[in-house]
Amino acid sequence: MPTLSKPSRPKEAKLFRNNRSQAVRIPVEFELPGDRVLIHREGSKLIIEPVTRPTNIVELLAEWRKEAPLGPEDQFPAIEDMPARPEDMF
Repeated sequence: MPTLSKPSRPKEAKLFRNNRSQAVRIPVEFELPGDRVLIHREGSKLIIEPVTRPTNIVELLAEWRKEAPLGPEDQFPAIEDMPARPEDMF
């Protein structure tokens, strides 16, 4: 698999239909790792990048830090704490 950081010259690629979606045939020298990508538009350009998944706890925590803090609707509701009662076990 080619290195992702290596700059390359543009190359023409084939567009085709896959059911109701438009698809692009990616040449082998532009192959991406994994089986999923993120795609977004910047002006008239489409940017396709591999989906990366955390491989250890440090990476996972770094991803979680990017998330917005939880709001009041995400908090646990107040629950009345009832005192324990003796139970007859026999």
